Amino acid sequence: MGNFKERWHIKSNWQLFVIIIIFAITGSSAAYLSKPILATFGISKNTVSAWEYYPLYIILIFPIYQVLLVSFGFIFGQFAFFWAFEKKILKSCGLGFLFSKKESPE
Repeated sequence: MGNFKERWHIKSNWQLFVIIIIFAITGSSAAYLSKPILATFGISKNTVSAWEYYPLYIILIFPIYQVLLVSFGFIFGQFAFFWAFEKKILKSCGLGFLFSKKESPE
């Protein structure tokens, strides 16, 4: 755990615990919310093939996860950590242009 704390600049075990819980809640929530959103567009396991359904499901989870991660981070008082984490993820996905050069100290 010390390696995570050092790499992520976490000050206490409590903060590390909260961050791990937020990751768990976010992943579960994103997966749970993706199914009704697909159903809203008339996409379900019964209406399309599994070859179409599961890629759409996984693609939809990604943006939902990103929004929920920052939202839950805010709710649990870890917004600064998750905002920096979010920018790092989006930059690695090639979406770094969404952030101005002034905003990113890296």
